[in-house]
Amino acid sequence: MTEKSSNHIRVGSLIDGHGGPVRKKQIVVVESGYIVDIYDDVAAEKLPAELVTDLTHCVILPILIDSHVHLCMSGSIDQEFREKQLEATYEELVPMIEEHLRHHFSHGVLAVRDGGDRSGCVLRYLEEQHDPATLPVMVTSPGRAHHRRDRYGALIGVCPEDDESLLQAVLRLAQPTRLIKVVNSGLNSMTRFAQQTEPQFSRQQLGELVSEAKRLGSKVMVHANGEDPVRTAIEAGCHSIEHGFFMGRQNLELMADKGVYWVPTIYTMKAYALNAEHYRTSIDVKVAEQNLAHQLEQVALARELGVKVALGTDSGSIGVLHGESLVEEMKLFMRAGFSLAETIGCATKQGAQLLGLTDLGTIEPGKPANFLVARGTPSQLPRKLTYLETIYLNGQPSQAYRRDPDYTTLRKFEGVAFSGKVRY
Repeated sequence: MTEKSSNHIRVGSLIDGHGGPVRKKQIVVVESGYIVDIYDDVAAEKLPAELVTDLTHCVILPILIDSHVHLCMSGSIDQEFREKQLEATYEELVPMIEEHLRHHFSHGVLAVRDGGDRSGCVLRYLEEQHDPATLPVMVTSPGRAHHRRDRYGALIGVCPEDDESLLQAVLRLAQPTRLIKVVNSGLNSMTRFAQQTEPQFSRQQLGELVSEAKRLGSKVMVHANGEDPVRTAIEAGCHSIEHGFFMGRQNLELMADKGVYWVPTIYTMKAYALNAEHYRTSIDVKVAEQNLAHQLEQVALARELGVKVALGTDSGSIGVLHGESLVEEMKLFMRAGFSLAETIGCATKQGAQLLGLTDLGTIEPGKPANFLVARGTPSQLPRKLTYLETIYLNGQPSQAYRRDPDYTTLRKFEGVAFSGKVRY
């Protein structure tokens, strides 16, 4: 490799994803699409102009990862629209899935972990239609989630037959994925603070599934709120707890000890409080705000205890928009006591480790030169992530990224049978 083939990128600030201090005035050396060196930018150093890219007016940071989304659902607050999209066909949902992926990409979110849909449409889309070259967002999905009959979960999955165990149901469905989603509690009450529900599955049932999943090289993500549903999932050996409202200190300590990941989806509660007046279902704003405050306390405790926390938004929930809600989730992490660099680490390195994406997560020598470029200073983050300067992929500005204000606004789903006026 000759010196002339190297690109020396001068950056004003670098946040590398490891959670440490922001690094000022750095030079990132890129060769053949990979980072080969990062070092301090010494003012006296003279580099040939043709070898230098000037990003001294910018901050660079790793590609963002949203560890919990629902690509088949919009963040609409129109309840009639929300009900219709749950009954939509695969053909009707494809434009919506692609639109949501565009929103993620335009906000620098190039990897997402889907939380499941009742017909497995996201898995089908990934097999039949997703073109990473055209829409460079990596998607991991469990397909249909699994819940107990007559309990919460029908909107994102299926339940075992009457004579089946949880493991038998998962094996029967045989979805082409190495991610399994289980629902082990109900939703959080919006009218009674801290109301909890019983676990949907026993520790034995979950344990059998986790053991088989490990044998197959699969991971198990578990929707669980409340002390008992969370403890059951942790003791069974699950890989991650999704949401985890009201799980309590003992469960957080257990997660830290066992290395279980937590995706707290804090912003969902703020979105409920902000949009309560538009929703038919009864929402007590004070209860939603109490739920939010309690979750912030748990996130602060998780940081203190050393729990592995990955940032996820639950986008597709009421008022939780794909792409831009990651910034709102970041703000809440910082409100809970995480520093900017730690927060970005939860949305990059921790997310990459949770999803098993070895090429993403950090900016360091040996990794592909994939990173976001935000104009301004670190003090303007995370707000500036809603309008990026550019996205570098394999050492070059992405041709797919367009700095166009209209690109980040939701277009109508033309030709979709259930489309109509969607209020945001």
